[in-house]
Amino acid sequence: MKDISKMGYATKIIHAGQDPCPVTGALATPIYQTSTFVFENVDQGAARFSGEQSGYIYTRLGNPTQTALEEKMALLEGGEAALAFSSGMAAISAVILALVEKGDHIVADETLYGCTFAFLKEMITKFGVEVTFVDASKIEEVEKAIRDNTKVIYFESPANPTMKLVDMKAVSELAKEAGIVTVMDNTFMSPYFQRPIEYGIDVVVHSATKYISGHGDVIAGVIVGRKEFIDEIRMTTLKDIGGVISPFNAWLLLRGLKTLAVRMEKHNENALRIAEFLEEHPKIERVFYPGLPSHPQHHLAKKQMKGFGGMMSFEIKGGYEAGKKLMDSVKLCHLAVSLGDVDTLIQHPASMTHFVVPREERLKAGITDGLVRLSVGIEDVNDILGDLEQALEKI
Repeated sequence: MKDISKMGYATKIIHAGQDPCPVTGALATPIYQTSTFVFENVDQGAARFSGEQSGYIYTRLGNPTQTALEEKMALLEGGEAALAFSSGMAAISAVILALVEKGDHIVADETLYGCTFAFLKEMITKFGVEVTFVDASKIEEVEKAIRDNTKVIYFESPANPTMKLVDMKAVSELAKEAGIVTVMDNTFMSPYFQRPIEYGIDVVVHSATKYISGHGDVIAGVIVGRKEFIDEIRMTTLKDIGGVISPFNAWLLLRGLKTLAVRMEKHNENALRIAEFLEEHPKIERVFYPGLPSHPQHHLAKKQMKGFGGMMSFEIKGGYEAGKKLMDSVKLCHLAVSLGDVDTLIQHPASMTHFVVPREERLKAGITDGLVRLSVGIEDVNDILGDLEQALEKI
């Protein structure tokens, strides 16, 4: 058996969690498209239900295809264990529900994916949990917001869609002193460019729909952390609420992950070229991309990221109407939500992904009416540049 843990990262991406089938020799991990598993006898069934014996029972509790994905993600993120879900929001909500109860308090960054913001602002508060939103890029604001009953600090880095960064090490050190669990969404970077656990973050969440898949054909989520915590969520919030990934979607993620290294390198290469182009364009007010020296946290980006990724946002001179004209004029880029696809996607956060965020709070978080978010794909970069240029000429 090869020891993947000592091999290069690109090798880990391809081989971790996956070996040829011992029965058939199949190179690709089989899709175990089954709802249930047969026991040899009553004693074995009882032993598995009690936890005395490992093994599969029912796909809502685990499946061999899912296990291969989870083993790969745990190794790639540098965590003890991982758990897959049917969507990114299923993963995020399961983590939060497992960590808090009535009377507890959460500190969250004010700039979050719209549905995450809605869950923390409207949903979890129905159960008697209080949430304080702060600018987590300012460690003093996080510290000031902490209470005796604070159980979780939640943030994204880079934040969706402003590309604001949070100092992972500073937040994790503050949280550990206070006995608080840190949860971070690493969707924008993927473990290829950023591994939060290395900076002390307790739980990492992903919308695996994005870069983990890379091909726009899966809805899924993944969490990574300590094995004890992951096992607890598997047998509580995942089992009882049921946001379970299908074996086929787990297989699609395994297939997508095989090319993570080459995809992320190309996303990064293309995005830097496009960010530089937009920054020099006379019709662009400003560009938000961690790889640009003009990004206010460029130094932090170089410190805690191994690359700058394929995500950026920018403001066009002329505000909303100019942005609308741009997005209605692109031909190669697709006007669509989501991100991390091999195709280039462009969208308007204020009216689309962050529509659920009240305007006053959206503006406070830096999500202006004229902000455009761009998920740079892996097409020929000159074709993407040409498309953006012709669309900008029409403004």
